[in-house]
Amino acid sequence: MSGMIEDYALLSDLRTAALVGRDGSIDWLCLPRFDSASCFSRLLGDEGDGHWKIAPTGVREVHRRYRDASMVLETDFHTDGGVLRLTDFMPPHEINQDDQPCVVRIAECLSGEIDLEMRWVLRFAYADSMPWVRHVRADAPVLDEYVLAIAGPHTVVLRGDELPHPSPNERAHELTTHLSAGQRMSWVMQWASDPDDLPRPMAPVQELQECADYWLGWSSKIDYEGPHASEVRRSLATLKALTYSPTGGIIAAPTTSLPEAIPGNRNWDYRYCWLRDATLVLLAFDDFGCTSEAAAWRLWLLRAVAGDPADLQIMYGVGGERHLVEWEVDWLEGYQGNGPVRVGNAAYRQTQLDVFGEVMDALHLARERSLPESEESWALQRGMLRHLEKIWQQPDKGLWEVRGPDRHFTHSRVMIWVAFDRAVRAAEEDGLPGPVERWRELRHAVHAEVLEHAWNPEIGAFTQYYGGETLDAATLLIPAVGFLSGDDERVRSTVEVIGRELQRGVLVDRYSTTESTNEIDGLVGREGAFLACSFWMVDALVYTGRRQEAEKMFTELLEMANDVGLYAEEFDDVSSRFTGNFPQAFSHLALVNSAAVLYGGRTREQKSRRGTSHQIKTKHP
Repeated sequence: MSGMIEDYALLSDLRTAALVGRDGSIDWLCLPRFDSASCFSRLLGDEGDGHWKIAPTGVREVHRRYRDASMVLETDFHTDGGVLRLTDFMPPHEINQDDQPCVVRIAECLSGEIDLEMRWVLRFAYADSMPWVRHVRADAPVLDEYVLAIAGPHTVVLRGDELPHPSPNERAHELTTHLSAGQRMSWVMQWASDPDDLPRPMAPVQELQECADYWLGWSSKIDYEGPHASEVRRSLATLKALTYSPTGGIIAAPTTSLPEAIPGNRNWDYRYCWLRDATLVLLAFDDFGCTSEAAAWRLWLLRAVAGDPADLQIMYGVGGERHLVEWEVDWLEGYQGNGPVRVGNAAYRQTQLDVFGEVMDALHLARERSLPESEESWALQRGMLRHLEKIWQQPDKGLWEVRGPDRHFTHSRVMIWVAFDRAVRAAEEDGLPGPVERWRELRHAVHAEVLEHAWNPEIGAFTQYYGGETLDAATLLIPAVGFLSGDDERVRSTVEVIGRELQRGVLVDRYSTTESTNEIDGLVGREGAFLACSFWMVDALVYTGRRQEAEKMFTELLEMANDVGLYAEEFDDVSSRFTGNFPQAFSHLALVNSAAVLYGGRTREQKSRRGTSHQIKTKHP
């Protein structure tokens, strides 16, 4: 059985990712892309569904960390006889563009003596395909010995100082060896796109240094020296690790079907590029000086949404693919027996009007940060606005992708206002052409409508949707996007009511999932607290003048990260464990944004995106 979600660490080569448990087992890996079929699927099944474990026998303690600000993972296993360090990493695509994805594992005995065991179980196609595995020894042009695994279009090569051999039942490959202090062994597992053209052998120690140097160089761009710098830098590195380097797309998470509650059926595939998530990640990067991602993301956006703006989707594949058909992998039992396991995501067909505002906001910020506006990019934005003018009065599925009926969700309406507001400002501040008077009229109309229909004076809060009584943590974002200022009475009251009704300790539910509100999202069962919402509460407390409370809450939220600084989508306060897909971009970007709001990032130097000069103050009608 797989470990607890919080027991995993992330490896990434900026094309795909692996999850490594505290026990030294890689339980999840998709090759060759984030959204490809998995070859290690123990995370969603059992040991026979694929994993790669390296660990000494008789482990008493485990300590692990990422090396500096890199994605190089070091795990120290303490035994009665000695200490073994296992170093895991994936050479980044940006420095190995001609190479296929690979995982490098180096085991070094730091003291004493240890007995080391390896178990390698490879299963392609989400554990549905057992490969043909054979040992190969080539003498020319150089000596090369490796294990070759092939199944249809899938080919993997495993090289190492010692190679594992078939177990008695031939369902695994195993190795037992002995190491003394100072001895080291290494293994490299490489994906091959062509079985007749295998990737070259690699020098693990050299690759390790190059990988560490790459991440050190990237992290040196981060412009932040405020409080909790290590946590902020770890979150930014995690967001970078979720970037698909060949196109600039940014995935929501590298996993599928990790349940939002145990037991429960809220299991979704997050290995795709949501416009909303990717946009907010871009803003988080830019807040701390990582501006090169902005240009790459804009190019990905132009490619992904090319064509009629009416065909705009909320999400795409990492290469810009449009069809993400959802289906169930019925031969995998699911994480710790909690199915179903889903591949694809039917939400790609949903209408979520808030994405127009998020995209316009990100591109507005890119202009402010000196990324020249291109003719193609502005044409795309003009097309999006023309389409939004036609559909903005329609209901939608909202930020939370409900599978219940369409509604006029307050957050969506606020982000429609953001779209027209940023269009007006593009004309006024950047001199870009467009029907600015019509945009002003629409901005005013949307603003007035939200104040009239989303505010519930009896509850004392903005509600989840027009005319409703349900609360929604997304309304905490109202002051952050400049729709109303933090000192507006309605904003203050909304923050207080949400804190009273949706908050437990530092955890904030995104909305109530009791039986009476299941009709909203169309699903059954409860879920954990959505971690991004807790960070949104931190921001809202700052905007409403409650800074001391915000700092205390932020510090407590940082303490909830796992031992290597990672967050899942949600946290279940009943079982005190992470739930949902992992690691979750939304959680990490909310963390770094809260750091910018609290302690200053580049957004605080230029306040025009979300600053007070553009916030609208109104009195109660």
